[in-house]
Amino acid sequence: MRKSLLITLAVALPFSALAADNYTIDSAHTFPHFSISHLGFSTMQGRFDNTSGKVTLDRKAKSGSVEIEIQAASISTGHAKRDDHLRGPDFFTTEEFPTISYKSTKFNFKGDTPASVEGNLTMLGVSKPVTLTIDAFNCGVHPMNKKDVCGAAASAMIKRSDFGIKYGIPNIGDDVKLVFEIEAIKD
Repeated sequence: MRKSLLITLAVALPFSALAADNYTIDSAHTFPHFSISHLGFSTMQGRFDNTSGKVTLDRKAKSGSVEIEIQAASISTGHAKRDDHLRGPDFFTTEEFPTISYKSTKFNFKGDTPASVEGNLTMLGVSKPVTLTIDAFNCGVHPMNKKDVCGAAASAMIKRSDFGIKYGIPNIGDDVKLVFEIEAIKD
């Protein structure tokens, strides 16, 4: 009995490992962006233009993982002077902390579809747990390049002060809405 169980496990484990699909984030179609209150008059928008990472998805086992790395200096708000200020020591200190990262710890599914991702966001050397709500998710064959692609939009609210970014609070909001718009191509 024990021998047959070991043989079953030895045969089944490689096949279960193959059930997961691995994807590489398409940096040309992935844009993490944010919005934040500006003086209570308007909501300032910004994005990061240089992102890379990996996604693993196993819909059958209802599991997955994601690792995203954002080049902090690629911040873009449409205003060069403000972008320079955001790269400096009042905000992202990009020379000392060149990357922002998100690494998942758990995927949560609703049926066969990922519904949220729990993980750790790291900025300025500070890591905090952040749960991303998956607002949109779709996989299929890309109509132009004929490759398997998955796309998602995930969002979360964070307090920037939790990461040590305190400049201008309360005039510039502490609450920041993060949105990760991601496309990833199957390896």
